[in-house]
Amino acid sequence: MAYDATKLKDFEIAELAEREMPTPDEWREKLGLQKDEVIQYGRIAKLDFMKIIDRLKDKPDGKYINVTAITPTPLGEGKTTTTMGLVEGLGKRGKSCGAAIRQPSGGPTMNVKGTAAGGGNALAIPMTEFSLGLTGDLNDIMNAHNLGMVALTARMQHERNYDDAELAKRNLRRLDIDPTKVEFGWIIDFCAQALRNIIIGIGGKMDGYMMQSRFGIAVSSEIMAILAVAKDLKDMRERIGKIIVAYDKKGNPVTTADLEVDGAMTAFMRNAINPTLMSTAEYQPVLVHAGPFANIAIGQSSIIADRIALKMFDYNVTESGFAADIGFEKFWNVKCRFSGLTPNVSVLTATIRALKMHGGGPKVVAGRPLPEEYVKENVGLVEKGCENLAHHIRTLKKAGINPVVCINAFHTDTKDEIAAVRKAAEAAGARCALSEHWAKGGDGALELADAVIDACNDKVNFKFLYPLELPLRQRVELIAKEVYGADGVSWTPEAEAKAKMFESNPEYKDFATMMVKTHLSLSHDPTLKGVPKGWVLPVRDVLIFAGAKFLCPMTGTISLMPGTSSDPAYRRIDVDTETGKVMGLF
Repeated sequence: MAYDATKLKDFEIAELAEREMPTPDEWREKLGLQKDEVIQYGRIAKLDFMKIIDRLKDKPDGKYINVTAITPTPLGEGKTTTTMGLVEGLGKRGKSCGAAIRQPSGGPTMNVKGTAAGGGNALAIPMTEFSLGLTGDLNDIMNAHNLGMVALTARMQHERNYDDAELAKRNLRRLDIDPTKVEFGWIIDFCAQALRNIIIGIGGKMDGYMMQSRFGIAVSSEIMAILAVAKDLKDMRERIGKIIVAYDKKGNPVTTADLEVDGAMTAFMRNAINPTLMSTAEYQPVLVHAGPFANIAIGQSSIIADRIALKMFDYNVTESGFAADIGFEKFWNVKCRFSGLTPNVSVLTATIRALKMHGGGPKVVAGRPLPEEYVKENVGLVEKGCENLAHHIRTLKKAGINPVVCINAFHTDTKDEIAAVRKAAEAAGARCALSEHWAKGGDGALELADAVIDACNDKVNFKFLYPLELPLRQRVELIAKEVYGADGVSWTPEAEAKAKMFESNPEYKDFATMMVKTHLSLSHDPTLKGVPKGWVLPVRDVLIFAGAKFLCPMTGTISLMPGTSSDPAYRRIDVDTETGKVMGLF
């Protein structure tokens, strides 16, 4: 049943829905899983990836559905809500279906954004577990990553304190690490701006190595990026050993394998390779796995989750972070290339609110009331804003995918505003469906579900934007022009020198091009809305993540440690001391 989302908060709807939520044993029976394939953690469970994929290896894959969005407001336009709603709608149509979504970070959960569980009657449950660490993957990632830093700093201390003969007694060779070229830092899963720049090793010779260091948020870790793109445990093990933690004084990379810590780091990750099984509010299965940054990393749930979901379900709905210029572009040219999986359809989530912003509406600021233009009818703003919608439709079609536009309905949307979006979407060659999943759950998503089922029957002529043989700078040029709508690319001398170095080394030929760009505009400038014209994409640096096999062209300043706001979500989160229930999560 659907609950009144206008009167109940999300955590209250979740609490009501959780009363009938299947237990791990009930899920095992419902999904036809073997007893040893379900690893119980209280009310939820992990799925043993290697056992399931081996047992189902000869079963044909189901339909592969991606959910993305138009360029969002800072409030987000409901990709997770749409993902949950679509799965609920497919369930109402009697389809075997499930979803794959990212695990939320404690940083946004305790900051402005709140949990990423969807909303209204299109929720992932149980919400408390989902929002507060689930089955421990983030802890495993933090332990694995920080162990790498322990190994690095300890090695630097010992090489300072011991001569080569003394090192040799311990079967160690001198790595000669340059303290000014340390690439790794520490991680914590909060938005802790006070830890962005720190000094470590203060004290004596036995207290480490004194140098500048830093913390990043856990989801920015390369370990998290690797979890998202690894195909199996063997692939993960190999990638973890190639992580560059620093450079020596001759400029050569020093890796986790050089520190002999890569095996122990993988040991922490042995359980994290298994996705967590959760539920929609209407009791369809949801796999939660990985939660990497959508800027410097892939920004979506794992290849592993998609691999087993496609074996377990006839329809697997997977979400990609941010708008189609970032999330879908990486799904298209990186995730699908790494996995070898071919999508059947992509759902482009749009809201009247975001379209009005792109049509020239006032600035939208998280935590502040929406200006009047967003809550009263203004068809003109919507029509103008549909230029952004049409641009993203063209991007999806370049991949050979037939898109479905989902109008994620708000109660303030009017009939004429919705008609304007339908007209624009259909003129751009996309199916279009109005979905009221937030208010009505699966019953409100039937039009969307039907459009997706219909689109899944279309022939897919999937093709990548560029071949791997294309040099890095030409790849960036293609992405800038074909996906973002730029006139071209400009490179700082330092960035171009790095790009040339990477292009000349065959070792990096198959590395993914992982663009770093704001999600609030098609351009590099978050203040430019709609479809900016007459601009050039500036690239100021190129980062390398050798374990994940990413080359990351930087088109703006991206902090790996966000800051906590003056009005964070943790001010409203508490525990009912009589029942132990968590309140105020969203």
